[in-house]
Amino acid sequence: MRRLLPALTLSSLLMGLPVPGASILGLSAQHAFAQALDMSHGEQVHISSAGPQTYDHDAQTVTFVDQARAIRGDVTIDADQLIGFLRKKAPDPNAPKPADDQPQDGEKKPGDDGAMGGSMELYRMEAIGHVHIYTTTDQAWGDKALYDIDQAVLVMTGKALKLTTPQDVMTARDVMEYHANIRMSVGRGDATVTTNDGKRIKADVLVAFSKADSAPANAPKSPAPGGDGTARSSKLDRAYAWGHVMLRTPNETATGDRGVYVFDTEMARLIGHVHVTSGQNQNNGASAIVNMKTGVAIMNPAPGQRVEGLVIPNEASSSKPGDMR
Repeated sequence: MRRLLPALTLSSLLMGLPVPGASILGLSAQHAFAQALDMSHGEQVHISSAGPQTYDHDAQTVTFVDQARAIRGDVTIDADQLIGFLRKKAPDPNAPKPADDQPQDGEKKPGDDGAMGGSMELYRMEAIGHVHIYTTTDQAWGDKALYDIDQAVLVMTGKALKLTTPQDVMTARDVMEYHANIRMSVGRGDATVTTNDGKRIKADVLVAFSKADSAPANAPKSPAPGGDGTARSSKLDRAYAWGHVMLRTPNETATGDRGVYVFDTEMARLIGHVHVTSGQNQNNGASAIVNMKTGVAIMNPAPGQRVEGLVIPNEASSSKPGDMR
């Protein structure tokens, strides 16, 4: 059964305002995390759109089309279409039990308080078309996004996938994920992370972990209730890479089959067909520990093999004018 509801009625439900003949749609979650691009915590979700809004009783979904927008705390989702997946809220174990008296004719049964089927909560959201998710510091773009509120997991697909923070930019070709509970970002398919200081990590699959959120200097204040009033953004701690791995700074390039990079120390470990290039010089080996700040690399050979290197002499500095060598 599908019902086309007036914009004011359904919007009021989603904002938790009482409407005659319908229940208040509670959209609280079971988590309390304050992560960037995390909609699993805190207040109710405010959803609106310029087009019609449809409630499907059988599927337990509510759909918003045309310039749809969902806001929870300081996180906003804009898309061509938003679909909210609903379920009945679990009963509060501390709430008083309703009376056992049988309802008389025409009376409502306990918990049956309107067309929405009782007290409901939002547990999943799907955004379709020109998806843009953002806070005052972080932003993400894609063609389609699915957010699981229970798991605090965002999965984005489509073309030109991109996630930006004040410190870095992540892109991917196929899939981009954000797991708020463990502060993990995943890029699949030609994934890259580029930092503000010119470092770049590229691989078939990148998994980056962020530190606990910190407030950047001169960060704008966030109006989200329940927080400390400061907009927060995550800073990358380390990144794991698999397949066609490349680490690049303005002066060095290191490649391998897989690797890990620690952002604070700027140290990287690469394994498998490792090549480290600095200027015209190159070293090859089976594994290496590379200081991407100083360019110093400790190269290890494969068993029974040798580390190979190509060093181009600086003839200009070693020769004097008029020397014939």
